[in-house]
Amino acid sequence: MDRPAAIYSDTVNLNGTVTQLSLLADGRLWWPEGGQRNLSIEKEVLGFTGDGPDIRLKTIVETEDGCCGGASRAKLVRNDVVFRPSSEETHRLWCQKLGEFIDSLGRPKRLFVFVNPFGGTKSAVIVFRDQVKPLLEDAQVQLTVQETKHQLHAKQVVQSLDFSKYDGIVCVSGDGILVEVVNGLLQRQDWDTAIKMPLGVVPAGTGNGMAKSLLDSVGDPCTVPNAVLAIIRGRKRKLDVATITQGETRFFSVLMLAWGLVADIDIESEKYRWMGSARIDFYALTRILHLRHYIGCLYFVPAPGFEAYGDPTSYPGSSNNKGSNSELIDEEPLKLQRLGYQGPEIDLENQSWRVLNGPFISVWLHNVAWGAENTKAAPDAKFSDGYLDLIITKNCPKLPLLSLMSDLNNGGHVKSPYVMYLKVKVLVLEPGPRLGDQEKEGIIDADGEVLARGKGSYQCEQKALMAYDKLQITVDQGLATIFSPI
Repeated sequence: MDRPAAIYSDTVNLNGTVTQLSLLADGRLWWPEGGQRNLSIEKEVLGFTGDGPDIRLKTIVETEDGCCGGASRAKLVRNDVVFRPSSEETHRLWCQKLGEFIDSLGRPKRLFVFVNPFGGTKSAVIVFRDQVKPLLEDAQVQLTVQETKHQLHAKQVVQSLDFSKYDGIVCVSGDGILVEVVNGLLQRQDWDTAIKMPLGVVPAGTGNGMAKSLLDSVGDPCTVPNAVLAIIRGRKRKLDVATITQGETRFFSVLMLAWGLVADIDIESEKYRWMGSARIDFYALTRILHLRHYIGCLYFVPAPGFEAYGDPTSYPGSSNNKGSNSELIDEEPLKLQRLGYQGPEIDLENQSWRVLNGPFISVWLHNVAWGAENTKAAPDAKFSDGYLDLIITKNCPKLPLLSLMSDLNNGGHVKSPYVMYLKVKVLVLEPGPRLGDQEKEGIIDADGEVLARGKGSYQCEQKALMAYDKLQITVDQGLATIFSPI
């Protein structure tokens, strides 16, 4: 096959060999001799330096990494490719042509980076120092780094950040800092401009659901180098944002909302944090053996093709509850929230509402496919389809429920006859007490944090953003922008 035309070509000394090096129109660097004969600038060249007589290409290439049993897997390795142009003039032209081509790719040049030293295994500082920073420096990205000091710190920072100085915001953490950033952006007075700021995620926490969803969508492993490369390359995609409303209180979600079994496991297993990652499996087994059912109602507007679920009803109305205790989770007064984004404009009265009555074992609402690196909660979820994926379990014997939970790592649980899986445009959740014990209610979990605690629930004395009462979830299609490998 004929090679594309050369943008620039020169005789150079490459790794001690004199050869013809060409920058081709398709963005490859090509040379006829040597083991590796071409490099894709877009995929493999992070940046370059031209100090002295040599030009040093900062590259990242895939190599086969042998592992257990002789199997191998692709591993990304940083590597410098050094060549010496034939003269000062050709050196200047190489730097110019390489710089122009890299600039044409639209890569970010200035990033504001949050590093969360408290999340997950508390390794984010080391991950940033050893893996993230070297790659971004190779790509000649100017960095402003902020370690988060406390909960909601990232949210507070972005509420006053001067976005003219940056091309994106990166979160080196689990999913929590990303959620804080989105909430901070949408509570700004200039939210409609602020939310266009591209966001990046590097997995360095417990769940890493967003990073896993983004990388898995193109078949890439959920690793730090893959996540950083997606940011460096500067490709972006739109991301739906859900608005959870109770009275005048709002919370903006990009991952999930859970009530029932999943929320109970996620939040109550904190008491076994000393067990490490095994705490989730251990507590899931405990909760299944001592299964709870919750009374309640789900009102929803189904996506096209899902109209058969539930029974016809009318709009149930929004909650009059003001979201008690909000001042302890979100210190800004409600009048500040009113300056920001108020949620999507939907004529709620004139929708085709349906209702499902409990009791429920589990209600799970998802915006992206993966809730964590090992939990493919909603295999059909799309990043910006304008719908939320609703996964419901009402009645299920304990043995099939154990099997169902074990299928979460590949999304097979949604094929169970005990699971309802549908897409919705709007959901109103009306939570109630446990079946058989009216004095004990549940927990509502949004993006890994407690949104509401019912009476008699785990740590119910701690205050939460919203009351354990009716709340409404709407979705705004493609409201946010996120760096993505596609």
